[in-house]
Amino acid sequence: MQAADARAAGQRTGLEVEVVFAENNAILQIQQLYSFIHAPEDRRPAALLVEAVSSEGMERVARNAVKAGIGWVIQQWRTEYLASLRVQHPKVPVVSVAVDEEEIGSIQARQVRALLPQGGGVLVIQGPADSTSATRRQDGLVSGLKDSGIEIRTALRGDWTARSAETAVTSWLRLKSTEGLRVDAVVSQNDSMASGARAAIRAGRSDWSTLPFTGCDGLPEGGRRMVASGELTATLIKPTTTGPAVELVARTLRGQAAPAEVVLHATSHPPLETLARRR
Repeated sequence: MQAADARAAGQRTGLEVEVVFAENNAILQIQQLYSFIHAPEDRRPAALLVEAVSSEGMERVARNAVKAGIGWVIQQWRTEYLASLRVQHPKVPVVSVAVDEEEIGSIQARQVRALLPQGGGVLVIQGPADSTSATRRQDGLVSGLKDSGIEIRTALRGDWTARSAETAVTSWLRLKSTEGLRVDAVVSQNDSMASGARAAIRAGRSDWSTLPFTGCDGLPEGGRRMVASGELTATLIKPTTTGPAVELVARTLRGQAAPAEVVLHATSHPPLETLARRR
């Protein structure tokens, strides 16, 4: 969906857009980015639009890109090194275009509060430890659950895939400490991991199989379809960032000043008031 949005924005703005996938491999992604940065000057792109697999090493790549005169548009919220890059290279666009990740966690907390008005315990499936998106979503969730009577029983890690979540939950369920544990909902930081967590629980704890499961991303053939089928209770529709990023680059090439950041917002699916009526 991100790729399709980027290509469509390129057609609208008259820009040639090349989409490269890193297959969830941070080292491969850095190598791909450097291949553009070190290309002959007449073959370098006007800008690199990056959805980072990991924040590790991205600052160095960004500095090399901007030094080579290539715009840097990172699809990551609150990236601290961007301010100094803008000061050092005022003629090169350096921007973040991202969804408010803490707000995602906060909305997930509001979903859980709507589903568990009397309180309870939740199992959380997080993304990788080195992912700023995962960290900030967790911060928003923890803050949003304060004084709600809802406790995070445990938080497990996945790598955004269904298989990783299924493996993590399956291993966790084998622990002796889970036998008498009460869990009232499962909150996953994306829909794929929610699906994997649900599969593991259905296989290992049939008494939890009717728990509400929530996720995030809300793709039409992903999270939204899973909500419609009853596989998930709720998700968040996260807007794509690539289209707005391509359009921003197009405007800068026409001489318009680039903003420091563009912040987009996710929405609950179904709406929170609908969830409250479903409980």
